[in-house]
Amino acid sequence: MQINVKLFARAKDLAGTGALVLNVPDGCDVRTAKAALVEHCPDLQKLIQTLLIAVDGNYATDTTVLHESCEFAGFPPVSGG
Repeated sequence: MQINVKLFARAKDLAGTGALVLNVPDGCDVRTAKAALVEHCPDLQKLIQTLLIAVDGNYATDTTVLHESCEFAGFPPVSGG
């Protein structure tokens, strides 16, 4: 199945793009999709463990199951004052 990936801030910089379509196994979870994302964009390995993921606008855990054409958004943690 295909998911629509959106990346922000440092994740966007490391991937070289803010949006892409990623092929993942049917019924996969966030953990599997993150592994596929790193395979597609190896420079994201530096950030993938701390990347916050939202699926269709809701924060997700590694066990959240994805569906065809969902929006999978990756946000690096933000710090500052």
